[in-house]
Amino acid sequence: MSAMIELRHVSKSFESKSGEIVKAVGDVSLTVEKGEFVCIVGPSGCGKSTILNMIAGFMPPTSGEVYVDGARVDRDVPASLGYIFQKDTVLPWYTVRQNVGLGLKFVGAARQDTDKKIDRLLRLAHLSNFAEAYPHQLSGGMRRRVALCMSLAVDPNILLLDEPFGALDTHTKTHLHSELLEIWRELGQTVVMITHDLDEAVTLASRVIVLSTPPSHTLLEEMIDIPYPRDVFELRQSSQFTAHIQRVWKVLGNQFRAAA
Repeated sequence: MSAMIELRHVSKSFESKSGEIVKAVGDVSLTVEKGEFVCIVGPSGCGKSTILNMIAGFMPPTSGEVYVDGARVDRDVPASLGYIFQKDTVLPWYTVRQNVGLGLKFVGAARQDTDKKIDRLLRLAHLSNFAEAYPHQLSGGMRRRVALCMSLAVDPNILLLDEPFGALDTHTKTHLHSELLEIWRELGQTVVMITHDLDEAVTLASRVIVLSTPPSHTLLEEMIDIPYPRDVFELRQSSQFTAHIQRVWKVLGNQFRAAA
C-alpha cells in the first residue's frame, strides 16, 4: 500500500480572545494508507477536527507538514477530496437527486454520465425511492446519506468525516454504519473519520488513533483485526470487539479523567 495522507510533526496554535496563544495540536505524526479506514478519537479540545481541517487545506499547520497523495498541502484544498461536516449541508430547496448531482453540475459532467452516477449512488445508499423528495421530507439519517452521496459523486480518493452521525440515535447510527461500510468497500476511498463514540470507531475502522489532551500527541494506534465485511449488528457481541474497546478505553479513559 502507499500513503495517501501524511502528517509530519504537525502542530496548531490559536490566539484566544484575550490574546493568549493556545496550542491545540502539539506534535502529531500520522500516515494513512490508500484504501484505509482510520478513526481518530480523543478528549474534547484535543484538535481532532483541526487535524481534519489541516488535511483538507482549510487551515495551515503552525509547524510541520501535511501531504495528501504525495503533494504538500499549502492552503489550497487538495483535489479529489470529499468532506462531510457535523452540520447538515444539504440544500433544502433541492430534491435528493438535485443535491447529489450538485458537485457534478459544477464540474461540468455530461448529463448522461451524471444521471448514471446519481442512480448508482442512490442505489448504494438505499435512497432510490426518495430521489424526488426534499430534505424536509427525510429523516435525519437519510439526510446524512444524502450528504455522503453528495461528497462521493465527484469521485474523491479521500473522504474526511467530521462526526457525521453524532446527532443521531443509536438505532439510526448502526444502520448508517452498515451502509457506510458497504459504500466504502464498493468504492474504495481512503477514509479518515473523527468521532467521540468509541463503539463507532471500533465498528468501522481498520485502525483507531487515540489523541491526548491538548496540546495533543498520539497515544495509541490500535489495529482493529476484525475482518471485513463486518456485520455491525452482530459485531458488538464478539470477544474481539470487546477486547479492542477495553484496550482503547484503558488509554482514552485516562485522558478523559485528566481533562475533567
